Amino acid sequence: MAHETPRPRTVNCPTCAEIVEWSPARPWRPFCSERCRLIDLGNWLDESHRIPDGEADPFGDVAGPSRD
Repeated sequence: MAHETPRPRTVNCPTCAEIVEWSPARPWRPFCSERCRLIDLGNWLDESHRIPDGEADPFGDVAGPSRD
């Protein structure tokens, strides 16, 4: 019974979808390159990427709460 060497985990680059090995040999992981990392950072900085805060529209309820 031979022991198999575990295959390295792979992920897709969030920017270009290239397959990236998740290992210390890939310093830009999960990105395939510094270029893809910087593109993603730029998307966060110009707010193309956002994390929802749970509120649909903070000014949507103009009339105020109902008093039933």
